[in-house]
Parts: sequence; structure tokens; C-alpha cells
Amino acid sequence: MRPSGRAPEMMRPVSLEPGIAKYAEGSCLAKFGDTQVLCAATVEERVPPFLRNTGRGWVTAEYGMLPRSTLTRTEREAARGRQSGRTQEIQRLIGRSLRAITDLVALGERQIRIDCDVLQADGGTRTAAVTGSYIALHKALSGLVASGQLPVLPLRDSVAAVSCGVVGSAAVLDLDYAEDSQAMTDANFVLTGRSAIVEIQATAEGAPFDEALFAEMLRLARAGIRDLTRRQWQALGLGAG
Repeated sequence: MRPSGRAPEMMRPVSLEPGIAKYAEGSCLAKFGDTQVLCAATVEERVPPFLRNTGRGWVTAEYGMLPRSTLTRTEREAARGRQSGRTQEIQRLIGRSLRAITDLVALGERQIRIDCDVLQADGGTRTAAVTGSYIALHKALSGLVASGQLPVLPLRDSVAAVSCGVVGSAAVLDLDYAEDSQAMTDANFVLTGRSAIVEIQATAEGAPFDEALFAEMLRLARAGIRDLTRRQWQALGLGAG
């Protein structure tokens, strides 16, 4: 029995609320159960130095946790003067995930920067960040199309992410903190709306896992991503996609 009482294939309640940040070109508040991540997109008419005069754009992300997003207060990383390795790894994951479905040539020499701020953490902050960031990115790019700065939306697909794990001896979908802290295996799946794999992060926290358990986690992840993709399209007002 899962601590939450959910069935193995059941996700937490999910909410994706676009337009939450007044001044951002695109934004979304992503809620996976008690995890809440605010994703805000900024359009910059410049690119990093390594992309100047290449005709290509860039999509990148920054990630951070508010001090009281967890049970005890965490010191701001800015106060320490450096980011943790975990923070750097997660924001790189978000950036890679978004670039995988963006036509950077069609974007032109401009950068979309996504800020992901964890308001409350209860497991799965990176997966909520990826899922919400896609909506923020879509909104920002749609604004460029509406203003005539882009002829078409430079997106090849959608992207979302979900966690899976092995708790006890069973594969389960969308771990909250109670499960994540005791899971024998912890995995994050980033997939496109068409079920293509962008990235899989899977680690044996206890005993090694076999191919059968991995296949079951992948099956659960695909089902979870299908549900998240449907919710993304609904949040964007695009029906079922």
C-alpha cells in the first residue's frame, strides 16, 4: 500500500494554471499534489556569445527553491554565493528538455529563459518544472507569433516529465516525498507528447532493479505523460492536442 493510498498507476492531483505571472511573456503554476512550481518565461532579443551570428536561438532555464518550500528553512543559494550541484543539474535538465522540442533555427537569434521557482516541495519538483515550463514556453512563443515576430510556432512537439520508482517491490507512478525518501529505485522520465524519449534518469537507491521493473516503470511513465500532455493542451486552450 502506498502511503497516499493511491494505486500504483495513479498520479497525484495535477493542476496547470497558465498566465499566473503578470509581467512574464509566458507563465504556468504547476501543481503535482503538494508540490508547486512557478514557471515564468522571458523573451530576450539576444543569444549567448557562442550562438551570435549563427542564426540559431536558445532556450535555457534557471531553477531554485524558496527557503520555506521544505519542512525546514533552507538558506538561499544567492546568500551562499553559489548554486548546489543539484540545482545546476535540474536546471540543465529543464533546458535540455525544452530545447529537444524547439526548432532553434526557426526561433532566430533570440533566447527564451525559463525561471522555475519551487514554492512548495513534496517530491517531483523537477518533473513539475519541466511540465509547467513547456506551457510557459508555448505561451511566450505564441506571443511572438501573434505580434508578427515569428511566422509560425517553432515547436516540434510538446514535452512533459513524471517520476516513477520502486517502493517495496512494486513500480509506482509519481512519487511524493514520503515515497521518494524510501524508494529502492528513483527514476525521472522526460517524454514528448508523441511518446519519444528525451531523457531518463534512473538510479538504484537500494537494491539494483531488473529489466522487468524498468519496463514497468516506463509503461507507467508513458501513461502518466499521456495524461500530462492532455492537461497541457487543455491549459493552453487547444483541446485534446
